[in-house]
Amino acid sequence: MPFSNLSALKDFLDQQLIRYNAPDFIEEDPIVLPHAYTNPLDIEIAAFFAAILAWGKRKTIILKGKQLFSMMDDAPYDFIMNHRPKDLDPFLNFKHRTFNATDTLYFIQFLRQHYQQHNTLETTFITDLSAQAPTVEAGLVHFHQLFFSLPNAPIRTRKHVATPARNAACKRLNMFLRWMVRSDNQGVDFGIWKRIKPHQLICPCDVHVSQVSRKLGLMQRPYTDWQAALELTQNLRLFCPEDPVKYDFALFGLGRYGTIQ
Repeated sequence: MPFSNLSALKDFLDQQLIRYNAPDFIEEDPIVLPHAYTNPLDIEIAAFFAAILAWGKRKTIILKGKQLFSMMDDAPYDFIMNHRPKDLDPFLNFKHRTFNATDTLYFIQFLRQHYQQHNTLETTFITDLSAQAPTVEAGLVHFHQLFFSLPNAPIRTRKHVATPARNAACKRLNMFLRWMVRSDNQGVDFGIWKRIKPHQLICPCDVHVSQVSRKLGLMQRPYTDWQAALELTQNLRLFCPEDPVKYDFALFGLGRYGTIQ
């Protein structure tokens, strides 16, 4: 660890947190996509798609997200609930890396069925999640099972929705949950979900976060899997047990823009 003690490392990360957990962060990050909306249902749908598409160059992710939502007339919830079969035709040409029309149409189908019975996507994560649970692991496992419970769920789409049951790091879903659950006065994360608590979140482990975490001694595990995400989050709890995942901003920012020797 390049710091003499945990206190020095915490001070350093707190400084980086202030630097990166700021409105300037939004414009170049996929979180800009849900920030285009004010209706909580539009926000959570846009955030869900934005997180799932968060693979590759961020400029491309944002462009593809805007393209997707323009096909929904920039009204995601209304489109999900009220589209007609012919309204789905434009999505036959949508593609982002390996996420294609088959995946997009199934996502739309699942969301429509869900919102016909529930008024928020949060319920898909809390059915098996105890209020006393230390992490959202059970919620993520249940979400994966529920998401693919429709009879026509495509096998190929499973690669786009990870689960701890397969020891996946679940970076994109953990990022989505961070956006929905965390709340502070910085205006980046939304904090519109209240039944999942910030202390239950797991840090999203992308390549930047993982590399920086290993250099700082916060992650020893050589593979970025679920166990590595748990290890990192547990170490971040030493600095802020009630909201450990806020340090995702610092770790990502250092990896994307800064340097760690």
